[in-house]
Amino acid sequence: MAEPSRSGTTTAPRSGADVARRVAASAAAGCALAGAVAVAVAVVAGPGPGLTGYVSEAGIAGSGHAATYRIGILALAAALLLIGVALPPGVWAAPALLAAGAVFAAVSGAVTCSAGCPLPPFERATAADLVHGGASIAGTASVVFAMLTLAVSGPAGPAVRRLAAVTAALALPLCATVGLVMLVVGRGAVVGVLERLVLALLVAWGITTATALALDRRQAPSL
Repeated sequence: MAEPSRSGTTTAPRSGADVARRVAASAAAGCALAGAVAVAVAVVAGPGPGLTGYVSEAGIAGSGHAATYRIGILALAAALLLIGVALPPGVWAAPALLAAGAVFAAVSGAVTCSAGCPLPPFERATAADLVHGGASIAGTASVVFAMLTLAVSGPAGPAVRRLAAVTAALALPLCATVGLVMLVVGRGAVVGVLERLVLALLVAWGITTATALALDRRQAPSL
Protein backbone atom coordinates (compact mmCIF):
# COMPACT_ATOMS: atom_id res chain seq x y z
CA MET A 1 0.00 0.00 0.00
CA ALA A 2 2.97 2.26 0.41
CA GLU A 3 3.64 2.45 -3.31
CA PRO A 4 0.28 4.06 -4.32
CA SER A 5 0.70 6.58 -1.53
CA ARG A 6 4.18 7.45 -2.76
CA SER A 7 2.87 7.77 -6.32
CA GLY A 8 0.12 10.13 -5.17
CA THR A 9 2.50 12.41 -3.33
CA THR A 10 4.72 12.58 -6.42
CA THR A 11 1.93 13.21 -8.91
CA ALA A 12 0.24 16.09 -7.09
CA PRO A 13 3.22 18.50 -7.21
CA ARG A 14 3.87 17.47 -10.81
CA SER A 15 0.27 18.23 -11.79
CA GLY A 16 0.49 21.59 -10.06
CA ALA A 17 3.67 22.40 -11.99
CA ASP A 18 2.00 21.39 -15.26
CA VAL A 19 -0.93 23.72 -14.53
CA ALA A 20 1.48 26.55 -13.66
CA ARG A 21 3.32 26.06 -16.95
CA ARG A 22 0.07 26.15 -18.93
CA VAL A 23 -0.96 29.34 -17.10
CA ALA A 24 2.43 30.88 -17.97
CA ALA A 25 1.96 29.82 -21.60
CA SER A 26 -1.50 31.39 -21.75
CA ALA A 27 -0.12 34.62 -20.30
CA ALA A 28 2.71 34.50 -22.83
CA ALA A 29 0.26 34.23 -25.73
CA GLY A 30 -1.70 37.20 -24.39
CA CYS A 31 1.44 39.30 -23.89
CA ALA A 32 2.74 38.46 -27.37
CA LEU A 33 -0.56 39.38 -29.02
CA ALA A 34 -0.98 42.59 -27.02
CA GLY A 35 2.63 43.58 -27.64
CA ALA A 36 2.36 42.96 -31.37
CA VAL A 37 -0.80 45.04 -31.60
CA ALA A 38 0.76 47.91 -29.63
CA VAL A 39 3.91 47.99 -31.76
CA ALA A 40 1.89 47.74 -34.98
CA VAL A 41 -0.33 50.64 -33.93
CA ALA A 42 2.70 52.76 -33.06
CA VAL A 43 4.43 51.98 -36.37
CA VAL A 44 1.38 52.46 -38.59
CA ALA A 45 0.02 55.55 -36.84
CA GLY A 46 3.39 57.16 -36.19
CA PRO A 47 5.11 59.76 -38.38
CA GLY A 48 7.85 57.37 -39.51
CA PRO A 49 9.14 57.07 -43.09
CA GLY A 50 7.08 54.00 -43.92
CA LEU A 51 8.75 50.86 -45.21
CA THR A 52 12.09 52.63 -45.77
CA GLY A 53 12.54 53.18 -42.03
CA TYR A 54 13.13 50.93 -39.06
CA VAL A 55 10.36 49.73 -36.77
CA SER A 56 12.27 51.27 -33.85
CA GLU A 57 11.66 54.75 -35.23
CA ALA A 58 8.16 54.57 -33.76
CA GLY A 59 9.75 54.76 -30.30
CA ILE A 60 12.07 57.76 -30.68
CA ALA A 61 11.77 60.60 -28.18
CA GLY A 62 9.11 63.10 -29.17
CA SER A 63 7.04 60.62 -31.16
CA GLY A 64 3.38 60.75 -30.20
CA HIS A 65 3.28 56.95 -30.07
CA ALA A 66 6.59 56.32 -28.31
CA ALA A 67 4.90 55.16 -25.10
CA THR A 68 2.68 52.73 -27.01
CA TYR A 69 5.72 51.35 -28.79
CA ARG A 70 7.70 50.86 -25.58
CA ILE A 71 4.78 49.18 -23.83
CA GLY A 72 4.46 46.83 -26.79
CA ILE A 73 8.16 45.94 -26.72
CA LEU A 74 8.05 45.29 -22.97
CA ALA A 75 4.99 43.06 -23.46
CA LEU A 76 6.87 41.07 -26.10
CA ALA A 77 9.84 40.77 -23.72
CA ALA A 78 7.50 39.43 -21.04
CA ALA A 79 6.11 36.92 -23.54
CA LEU A 80 9.59 35.55 -24.23
CA LEU A 81 10.28 35.15 -20.53
CA LEU A 82 6.94 33.41 -19.95
CA ILE A 83 7.48 31.00 -22.86
CA GLY A 84 10.76 29.98 -21.26
CA VAL A 85 8.94 29.36 -17.97
CA ALA A 86 6.22 27.37 -19.75
CA LEU A 87 8.62 24.94 -21.45
CA PRO A 88 8.46 21.41 -20.02
CA PRO A 89 11.22 19.95 -17.82
CA GLY A 90 14.21 18.56 -19.66
CA VAL A 91 14.38 21.31 -22.30
CA TRP A 92 17.92 22.65 -22.22
CA ALA A 93 19.38 26.03 -23.34
CA ALA A 94 16.13 27.41 -24.78
CA PRO A 95 14.81 28.88 -21.47
CA ALA A 96 18.11 30.71 -20.90
CA LEU A 97 18.20 31.95 -24.50
CA LEU A 98 14.62 33.19 -24.24
CA ALA A 99 15.42 34.93 -20.95
CA ALA A 100 18.39 36.61 -22.64
CA GLY A 101 16.15 37.61 -25.54
CA ALA A 102 13.68 39.12 -23.08
CA VAL A 103 16.43 41.18 -21.42
CA PHE A 104 17.76 42.42 -24.75
CA ALA A 105 14.24 43.30 -25.91
CA ALA A 106 13.62 45.24 -22.71
CA VAL A 107 16.89 47.14 -23.20
CA SER A 108 15.98 47.98 -26.79
CA GLY A 109 12.64 49.32 -25.58
CA ALA A 110 14.14 51.31 -22.71
CA VAL A 111 17.06 52.82 -24.64
CA THR A 112 15.61 54.87 -27.49
CA CYS A 113 17.53 55.66 -30.62
CA SER A 114 17.90 59.14 -32.10
CA ALA A 115 15.86 60.39 -35.05
CA GLY A 116 16.10 57.91 -37.90
CA CYS A 117 17.78 55.28 -35.69
CA PRO A 118 21.09 55.65 -37.61
CA LEU A 119 23.46 52.69 -37.73
CA PRO A 120 26.95 52.27 -39.20
CA PRO A 121 28.57 51.93 -41.65
CA PHE A 122 26.65 54.49 -43.73
CA GLU A 123 25.28 56.68 -40.92
CA ARG A 124 26.78 58.36 -37.86
CA ALA A 125 25.33 56.74 -34.76
CA THR A 126 25.24 57.91 -31.15
CA ALA A 127 26.02 55.69 -28.17
CA ALA A 128 22.28 55.24 -27.57
CA ASP A 129 21.81 54.20 -31.21
CA LEU A 130 24.50 51.55 -30.85
CA VAL A 131 23.08 50.23 -27.58
CA HIS A 132 19.57 50.12 -29.01
CA GLY A 133 20.63 48.52 -32.29
CA GLY A 134 22.94 46.05 -30.58
CA ALA A 135 20.25 45.00 -28.10
CA SER A 136 17.72 44.56 -30.90
CA ILE A 137 20.09 42.39 -32.93
CA ALA A 138 21.14 40.34 -29.88
CA GLY A 139 17.52 39.84 -28.86
CA THR A 140 16.55 38.58 -32.30
CA ALA A 141 19.56 36.26 -32.42
CA SER A 142 18.75 34.85 -28.97
CA VAL A 143 15.21 33.98 -30.01
CA VAL A 144 16.32 32.36 -33.28
CA PHE A 145 18.94 30.28 -31.43
CA ALA A 146 16.26 29.29 -28.92
CA MET A 147 14.17 28.03 -31.84
CA LEU A 148 17.09 25.96 -33.10
CA THR A 149 17.56 24.29 -29.71
CA LEU A 150 13.81 23.64 -29.41
CA ALA A 151 13.72 22.07 -32.86
CA VAL A 152 15.97 19.25 -31.62
CA SER A 153 14.71 19.03 -28.03
CA GLY A 154 12.64 15.89 -27.47
CA PRO A 155 11.00 17.01 -24.19
CA ALA A 156 9.58 20.11 -25.91
CA GLY A 157 6.98 17.98 -27.71
CA PRO A 158 6.29 17.48 -31.42
CA ALA A 159 4.17 20.62 -31.92
CA VAL A 160 6.74 22.94 -30.34
CA ARG A 161 9.58 21.27 -32.24
CA ARG A 162 7.80 21.64 -35.59
CA LEU A 163 6.95 25.28 -34.98
CA ALA A 164 10.53 26.03 -33.99
CA ALA A 165 12.02 24.19 -36.96
CA VAL A 166 9.77 25.82 -39.55
CA THR A 167 10.15 29.33 -38.14
CA ALA A 168 13.92 29.03 -37.77
CA ALA A 169 14.20 27.78 -41.36
CA LEU A 170 12.35 30.90 -42.53
CA ALA A 171 13.96 33.39 -40.13
CA LEU A 172 17.62 32.45 -40.57
CA PRO A 173 17.95 33.40 -44.28
CA LEU A 174 15.89 36.55 -43.71
CA CYS A 175 18.13 37.63 -40.82
CA ALA A 176 21.26 36.92 -42.86
CA THR A 177 19.87 38.94 -45.76
CA VAL A 178 19.02 41.88 -43.49
CA GLY A 179 22.56 41.94 -42.12
CA LEU A 180 24.12 41.71 -45.58
CA VAL A 181 21.93 44.43 -47.08
CA MET A 182 22.59 46.76 -44.15
CA LEU A 183 26.34 46.34 -44.62
CA VAL A 184 26.30 46.66 -48.41
CA VAL A 185 23.41 49.05 -49.16
CA GLY A 186 22.25 50.55 -45.88
CA ARG A 187 18.82 51.90 -45.02
CA GLY A 188 16.11 51.43 -47.61
CA ALA A 189 12.89 49.71 -48.52
CA VAL A 190 14.58 46.29 -48.75
CA VAL A 191 15.80 46.42 -45.15
CA GLY A 192 12.50 47.88 -43.98
CA VAL A 193 10.42 45.11 -45.53
CA LEU A 194 12.77 42.32 -44.44
CA GLU A 195 12.94 43.63 -40.88
CA ARG A 196 9.16 43.63 -40.65
CA LEU A 197 9.00 40.08 -42.02
CA VAL A 198 11.51 38.86 -39.42
CA LEU A 199 9.61 40.53 -36.58
CA ALA A 200 6.30 39.17 -37.85
CA LEU A 201 7.78 35.66 -37.92
CA LEU A 202 9.09 35.96 -34.36
CA VAL A 203 5.77 37.25 -33.06
CA ALA A 204 3.82 34.54 -34.90
CA TRP A 205 6.17 31.92 -33.46
CA GLY A 206 5.71 33.33 -29.97
CA ILE A 207 1.91 33.29 -30.16
CA THR A 208 1.63 29.84 -31.73
CA THR A 209 4.25 28.27 -29.46
CA ALA A 210 2.69 29.75 -26.33
CA THR A 211 -0.71 28.47 -27.49
CA ALA A 212 0.70 24.99 -28.16
CA LEU A 213 2.26 24.91 -24.68
CA ALA A 214 -0.98 26.10 -23.07
CA LEU A 215 -2.92 23.30 -24.77
CA ASP A 216 -0.30 20.60 -24.14
CA ARG A 217 -1.67 18.13 -21.60
CA ARG A 218 0.93 15.44 -22.01
CA GLN A 219 1.77 13.74 -18.76
CA ALA A 220 5.35 13.99 -17.60
CA PRO A 221 7.01 10.59 -17.25
CA SER A 222 6.71 9.10 -13.78
CA LEU A 223 9.83 8.86 -11.67
